[in-house]
Amino acid sequence: MIPRSGGEKIYLEAAYRRPRMLVTTVYAIQAVMFGFTSSSCIIFASNLIVATGHAATEWQQRGIAISVLIFISLVHALFPRLGVHGMNFFTALKLLLLLFIVVTGWAVLAGGVPTVPDPGASFRNAFAGSATSGNPYATALYKVIDSYAGWANAMYVLNEVKDPVRTIRIAGPLGLTTCGILYLFANVAYFAAATPAEIAASGTTVGSYFMGKVFGAAARRALSVFVALSAFGNVMTVTFAQARLNQELAKEGVIPFARFWASNWPLGSPSSGLLLHFLPSMLVIVAIPFGNAYNFLVDLVGYPASVMHLLVVSGLFYLRRSNPRAERPFKVWWPVAVFFTVGQVFQLVAPFLRPPGGVGDTPPLPYWLYCVVGLVVLALSVGYWFVWWVAAPRLGRYALEPRNEPLADGTNVVVYHRVPRKLTDELADE
Repeated sequence: MIPRSGGEKIYLEAAYRRPRMLVTTVYAIQAVMFGFTSSSCIIFASNLIVATGHAATEWQQRGIAISVLIFISLVHALFPRLGVHGMNFFTALKLLLLLFIVVTGWAVLAGGVPTVPDPGASFRNAFAGSATSGNPYATALYKVIDSYAGWANAMYVLNEVKDPVRTIRIAGPLGLTTCGILYLFANVAYFAAATPAEIAASGTTVGSYFMGKVFGAAARRALSVFVALSAFGNVMTVTFAQARLNQELAKEGVIPFARFWASNWPLGSPSSGLLLHFLPSMLVIVAIPFGNAYNFLVDLVGYPASVMHLLVVSGLFYLRRSNPRAERPFKVWWPVAVFFTVGQVFQLVAPFLRPPGGVGDTPPLPYWLYCVVGLVVLALSVGYWFVWWVAAPRLGRYALEPRNEPLADGTNVVVYHRVPRKLTDELADE
């Protein structure tokens, strides 16, 4: 464990030192491009509309999603402390909401809900009709992994965590175990009250559908408000972490206009990092068809993330073998790492397998589209690195020399300056 802000980037740079700057550049570009919170904004919009009891056009839903994105970005930029308190409040609200759903599910299973006469129906022959292709399982796993993705946010802001090694060693297992148990029982509650077909048809409003089935229309609308608030809290948390990750990446000097994105001016908050997070998030909300936007966005973010995760765990194997005596405040069990590696390989291969009927979970978009988009962005980031770090310096006969330069707000940024190359240096490269 390396107790520094930056998440996967820190481990990638420790493991893959050559070619120089390649892994940093690739990670930075994909993190900025896919670090959006559009999916949670969509959940907020869809549940808020259910709560109002009125239908809404696609552009009205987009307007709601963009509005919440703007509001949260402004809160973090203008009132950073309020943003942190807000994250804690909505986390507590989400836990209470999950507990309520779990307890309600127990009541349903006990037979105490007259509107659900057979709560065990979904559990009889539960695996009947299961898909034989690996594709649906891969896309389902992307949704599951996304539910736990908040864990990575802590790793992005470790510089702001007191005693990070001790805190993460305690909070990590405790938080993941708590969420895992609550998620498991929440799903049991959903299947006790509704059939798999009903759950699939409810889409991103499954929680409100559950409450409507158990308590009626008024309860459905009430829970939709709380689900929307839970999504609001998720947007707030991810925006907080992603803005600081964007800042850390900008400080490395590998993305264009690094001095601007790394600055805390004028409010002492990462307003530029927030803007860099806001732009792709808004673009995705506007560009993606709203019908299956949530599924597509989760899959789109998940595929390149699996590439990065595979590189991280492979790099950790290399680091452990190359320096076996290094001090490690936290050491993962190797069977867990092997299992994780196999899982990531499956996540990268299975999405290309043809799903039943040739239709994935994002119609009318092709089932393989999110994989291709993810790979294209990764390939373009490699191309950007090659032009910026290799081709342009050779053609222009200069070298890129890193220099630490402080900004007016005290932030240190790595700026690469062009330095004329000597003939002897060029011959040495050849």
